Amino acid sequence: MLENHAKLMQFFSSTEEVVGRKKLQKMIYILKKCEIPFEERYQFHFYGPYSEELTLRVEEMCNLGFVLETKEEKKSYYQYRYQLTDSGREFLNHYEMDLPPLNKHIDEMNGRSSRFLELVSTILFFEDLPREEISEKVLTVKSAQNYTDEDIEGGWEFIEKLRSIH
Repeated sequence: MLENHAKLMQFFSSTEEVVGRKKLQKMIYILKKCEIPFEERYQFHFYGPYSEELTLRVEEMCNLGFVLETKEEKKSYYQYRYQLTDSGREFLNHYEMDLPPLNKHIDEMNGRSSRFLELVSTILFFEDLPREEISEKVLTVKSAQNYTDEDIEGGWEFIEKLRSIH
């Protein structure tokens, strides 16, 4: 059980912070699709791939004091920030991890918007389909986002870039 929590804490230890629940969901999903061994199960949801397991694990880690969740009020919504606490770092010092370094992947994703990561994760969700069908599917299921063909091509380039990081 704690192994999956430790993997997530390793993720948080590889970045100063993650801003946004949606962004966190997409980042873990994208890493999983890049062969990083995260175990959370995902299903397609309104904002693309979503894992209830991930939500519950992060909540548990916050309750244990390993991850700090800060809620900020914006104009018409709340935004959440996540950071590993000193207690979380101490816990990780006592846990053997078998994850590759995540810093480069995370830096690349943290530099992108949640909207873009939603696009990338949606492309990856349908990646078993032929590429043309994926574009059609993305434009259909994400019609409210008004993605362009250029956005989708940029998503594919980003996926290739992430998968080439070692």
